[in-house]
Amino acid sequence: MLKPIVTGLMSYGMSGRIFHAPFISAHPGFKLKAVTERTKKTAAERYPDIISYNSVDELLADNELELIVVNTPNNTHFDLATRALKAGKHVLIEKPAANTVKEVKALFDLGRKQNKQVLIYQNRRWDSDFLSVKQVIESGELGKLIEITFRFDRYKPILSPKVFKETAGLAANGLVYDLGPHLIDQVISLFGEPLSFHKTTATHRSGSEVDDYFFIQLSYPNQLNVCVASNLLTAQPLPPFVLHGTAGTYIKDRVDVQEEQLDKNILPTDAAYGIEPCDTEGKLYTINADGCKNIKVIPALKGNYMGLFEAVYHSIQHLHPYPITETAILCQMEILAKK
Repeated sequence: MLKPIVTGLMSYGMSGRIFHAPFISAHPGFKLKAVTERTKKTAAERYPDIISYNSVDELLADNELELIVVNTPNNTHFDLATRALKAGKHVLIEKPAANTVKEVKALFDLGRKQNKQVLIYQNRRWDSDFLSVKQVIESGELGKLIEITFRFDRYKPILSPKVFKETAGLAANGLVYDLGPHLIDQVISLFGEPLSFHKTTATHRSGSEVDDYFFIQLSYPNQLNVCVASNLLTAQPLPPFVLHGTAGTYIKDRVDVQEEQLDKNILPTDAAYGIEPCDTEGKLYTINADGCKNIKVIPALKGNYMGLFEAVYHSIQHLHPYPITETAILCQMEILAKK
């Protein structure tokens, strides 16, 4: 019989409601006990037995809690994760893990000192579209990889109401720290640490104080060139996943449905959860010996963020290696923090 990990959420905003609570409550290895809600008390509408604390201090004082999800604004992650570790809790920290490389190192060092796990939440490794990309790469059908581009574009000219994302004086702000961790982590999960990288950022929205565009070029062995980019003023996005190899090209749209489904209260346990719509499959283009182009439709694997929580459970309870490693997060933070 599984021994559930008694878990608390630092926040029940969009992140807690969509990306954490549904999985913690559905996985038999966790017990969702408590949440911090400073103003609106809404968690009990979906989780009647949950305890709603008024402050983080109250949450961390709960001696039964073993794991704390740090899903607060970016610039608070380091301070709040530090407090949770010192209170004797394991931590699952939303991206970005902290503000700087130094802070990330300090968190992992403190975790070792406290004999507690420091785990970083990078759910996009379990997106259906990315799993499809990973499957095609591992199949070898593209031959020797030449160039890979991952994009995450939106059209959002209006500044976000989330102040921590838009204020120049706050740490870990702007698009680089918002969508950058997703893209960079996906690349690192496939290819590891790059030999070198070059980052360009810009600000284009009216009244913006922070970057709303970035382009990062990463160089890998065997002349593999990987680019990640994001732009908040893209009226017609380019294909989000484009892979070129000596034997073919693979193109895939970003169509993972998990966030949309969770927002509609479709649970991870539902049969339709994580399944992409029809006619959104990726396409593999190859040229045969006669010079004719062949197109192969690649059905996507089912997206499932529960895979991350399964990894969290086994990391805490059985000390299994967590797939999002300290080395990967330090590499990511070096790229994010580079001026």
